[in-house]
Amino acid sequence: MKAEIITVGTEILTGQIVNTNAQFLSEKMAELGIDVYFQTAVGDNKERLLSVIDIATRRSDLVVLCGGLGPTEDDLTKQTLASYLGRELVLDRQASQKLDDFFASREQFVRTPNNERQAQLIQGSIPLPNKTGLAVGGMITVADVTYVVLPGPPGELKPMVNTELVPLLSNKHAKLYSKVLRFFDIGESQLATLIADFIDKQVDPTIAPYAKTGEVTLRLSTKAQNKEEADKKLLQLEEELLATKTPEGKLLRNFLYGYGEENSLPQVVFELLKKNNLTITAAESLTAGLFQASLADFSGASQIFKGGFVTYSLEDKAQMLSISLDGLKEHGVVSAYTAEQMASQARCLMGTDIAIGLTGVAGPNSLENQLVGTVYIGLATKNKVETQKVLIGHRSRADVRYIATLHAFNMVRKTLLKAENLL
Repeated sequence: MKAEIITVGTEILTGQIVNTNAQFLSEKMAELGIDVYFQTAVGDNKERLLSVIDIATRRSDLVVLCGGLGPTEDDLTKQTLASYLGRELVLDRQASQKLDDFFASREQFVRTPNNERQAQLIQGSIPLPNKTGLAVGGMITVADVTYVVLPGPPGELKPMVNTELVPLLSNKHAKLYSKVLRFFDIGESQLATLIADFIDKQVDPTIAPYAKTGEVTLRLSTKAQNKEEADKKLLQLEEELLATKTPEGKLLRNFLYGYGEENSLPQVVFELLKKNNLTITAAESLTAGLFQASLADFSGASQIFKGGFVTYSLEDKAQMLSISLDGLKEHGVVSAYTAEQMASQARCLMGTDIAIGLTGVAGPNSLENQLVGTVYIGLATKNKVETQKVLIGHRSRADVRYIATLHAFNMVRKTLLKAENLL
């Protein structure tokens, strides 16, 4: 089914309000498996609205109009659509009674004849009751085209769509189901190149890559009659995608860290630490406590995070972490040695199972002949200490710090998936 959304209101065209209704309606249509091909905004003008309705009727199966259901003369959506369809406007009894009750309970308001407009329906329409307002909505099908009229205020439109319209439409169409795969340590262009054949040949399910700061997500979507059918199709595509290999021979599944729109790398690590009853600490330089703050964002953080260190200067690192100052001066603040020492000493001082050491160049200038975006991450357990050098590139200070933190969490994640490192 092809759908079209027409938003009515001069205030949208003049920029006085933002058209959030179109976004909300498009999301709802997608969930129902209905394809929205066009969105149009039109002012409070009968002739222009008539022309837009006529165009929509010729190219769409479902035409959704929102706004213009109020009591004033410029609220003309139902009147214009009725004229286009050659139908009369009739009074909806339930909506009319709601008007009576509203004015009866509010003596300061006077009911005027034009309030009747809010209770009118196009003859033959299915009424869509308004739980939070006075203007009734409606749905009518004429010559194989379905028309829906909805109020403009989001506080009225959204409840009406969720409780009244969605149930009417959901039984007629396959719904859209989606699954989000989250990847780290692989760029969007590299990922898109690896799965180019899948993208080129996609029909259903579909694949949509999205780049975020420091990571990439893939949204797999399919239309199905039920969740069981959708899960089967999405799982099959996921397994095929994850079996793809990089030029170096790595499987794409090695870069997958989690699922879901709201999931995050710090959250995945936090849950793994809790599951394994392990504790963690950190000593941070360029990230200034961002790693530790990310852990503290989650409820129950005290179960796995005892505290940590933020140390910038060599002297502070030596004093707070009991690291040899001569050794730090010899190797430099931005070095694998310093990252290892920070992690190892932090773990010993805090008595945790795991510790992270973060040092590097956040910018905007280079440091110790190291380029902006150069980061060393140390990870210590009771059995080993290892480091990773990451070249993030010349980004903003905020991005360098954030991406460095993600790399540190990814090191912890990989370590937790190899339990022998902690035995």
